[in-house]
Amino acid sequence: MTPTTVPWTAGRWTTPPPAVRERDTWLVVDAAQGSDYWRQTLYGFTHDSGHGLLAPWPEDSAVEVTFRLDGFSARYDQAGLLLWDTPTRWIKAGVEINDGVPHLGAVVTDDHSDWSLAPVPDWAGETITVRASRAADAVILRARTDDRPWRTIRVSRFAPGAPAQAGPFTCAPTRSGLTVVFTRWRHTAPDQDLHLDPPTD
Repeated sequence: MTPTTVPWTAGRWTTPPPAVRERDTWLVVDAAQGSDYWRQTLYGFTHDSGHGLLAPWPEDSAVEVTFRLDGFSARYDQAGLLLWDTPTRWIKAGVEINDGVPHLGAVVTDDHSDWSLAPVPDWAGETITVRASRAADAVILRARTDDRPWRTIRVSRFAPGAPAQAGPFTCAPTRSGLTVVFTRWRHTAPDQDLHLDPPTD
């Protein structure tokens, strides 16, 4: 399929951020202090105050979100791609700060959340693309920078036929002042195979 840009205006916020503005073709989002997505595991609390901009995600396509990794400094500052089935079944994948270092990671939630991380210190200051592509009963999550190749983050269960929505998200669990610049949101052709990288254009 031909890649199709999703207009920022096509999405609806799960929780509206304190400030949002369009700058040329970009979307600039200020995250609220304390915003986050998490359910139960380890901590015993549920947070559903993250800022996710969601629109329908066609099952026969991949979805990609691109953002600049600038200004991320506090613990758990984060942005990336949110996949949404229900309020208790969702996935977020992207980059967040942990122990002072950018990490590539995912939180997969089916009533309870789990969390996987891998440090990517050399990604600081770069432009990041996070991608999700459905395959059978799963979703393949990948990420890259403009100057670095795709990396597979995770393969996770994602029920076929789910009335899924997807789009950019950001959270700032520990501070105020996080501003994220999203530069692109699009639907494109799904992955052909787990072990073959998708195109980068």
